[in-house]
Order: sequence, then structure tokens, then C-alpha cells
Amino acid sequence: MSGLVILVPVALGLGLVGLAAFFWSLRHKQFDDMDGAALRILIDEDRPLERRDDA
Repeated sequence: MSGLVILVPVALGLGLVGLAAFFWSLRHKQFDDMDGAALRILIDEDRPLERRDDA
């Protein structure tokens, strides 16, 4: 029973932190372009990747 005294406030606190992070991401427009990153992988680059021979 004494474990619930600690675990319930910790669980509520973590839930509030997650909710605050979600609202922060909404306010900073993190979810505006959901398709852009998914379609960016399909863009074909005409120039080949540069090879580094430093090793």
C-alpha cells in the first residue's frame, strides 16, 4: 500500500510531462508536414555521393 503513495504521483507526473511535451510540439508546428519527410526519401539525387578516403 505504501508503494501506491509513491507510484501514483510519479505516474501522474509522467503523464503530465508527456501531455506538456505533446502540446509543446503542437505549438512549435512539429506536426505540420507529415507527408514531406515520407516523400523526401523518394526524391532521386542526380549526383552520386562523395566518397571519403580518410580511413
